[in-house]
Amino acid sequence: MITDISQLDLNKTYTYKDYLSWNFPERIELLMGKIFKMSPAPSVVHQRISGNLFHLFSTFLWNSPCDLFSAPFDVILKKGTKSTVVQPDICVVCDISKLDKQGCNGAPELVIEILSPGNSNREMKEKFELYEKNGVQEYWLVDPGHESVTVYSYDDKKKYIGSKPFVKSEIVQSKFLEGFKVEVALVFRTRTK
Repeated sequence: MITDISQLDLNKTYTYKDYLSWNFPERIELLMGKIFKMSPAPSVVHQRISGNLFHLFSTFLWNSPCDLFSAPFDVILKKGTKSTVVQPDICVVCDISKLDKQGCNGAPELVIEILSPGNSNREMKEKFELYEKNGVQEYWLVDPGHESVTVYSYDDKKKYIGSKPFVKSEIVQSKFLEGFKVEVALVFRTRTK
């Protein structure tokens, strides 16, 4: 049994079965079979934004058949021959047949990723491409540095079309979740003493 990440060859390609057999504290993702280490713990800003988003979506989805999950939560993407296991910051799953005790087997309908200094390229390129290819119908990219939200939704050819970045003075809305819209300022809201 693998109990320390140092026992793994980070240049090797691994499977989902391998991933399930590991028992170490580090959080990782498998992108096309390759190991990517995740930050040990998200920053306070990241956690605050995640909490705000979770609250806003949870309130909207309260009487919905869709489920809402936050990281750490495994999403296993099946397309291609190489294993991919990601842990989106937040995801919405409306097809509950995809859920098992491990997480979501297949694409959630909506995924939200919050950028941080160590993951911006991965979220903006690699995960963007994975989510688009695997059927995530809507992808929200939240940028704390610019306090903006960009929404990518499928067009009729199942390719992402991106919105302009919505900033704090604007309202962002979902194309997938009909009727869901929120002031961007609430996404970046901080608590005052």
